[in-house]
Amino acid sequence: MDYNYPLRGDWSTDEIIAVTSFYTVIERAYEEGVQRTEVLEAYREFKKIVPSMSEEKTLFREFEQASGYKSYPIVRDARNSDGDKLIKGT
Repeated sequence: MDYNYPLRGDWSTDEIIAVTSFYTVIERAYEEGVQRTEVLEAYREFKKIVPSMSEEKTLFREFEQASGYKSYPIVRDARNSDGDKLIKGT
């Protein structure tokens, strides 16, 4: 990883850890695949810190520009899947 995660300076350490964990799940979805429940749990924690849809879109866009990974398709696939399906980005 040769890029920085998009974070905000006013977040607490716990908030930074939660958002970083979400980004890590997205990366792993593209690189090796992750369980649906893992995506949903990481996204729930992310939304506690970033409840605004506009801020979420901004962070998703910044993350994609930095990493090349799109967050929304992974979250969408996890929401629309049943059971404990493996979610894999393409």
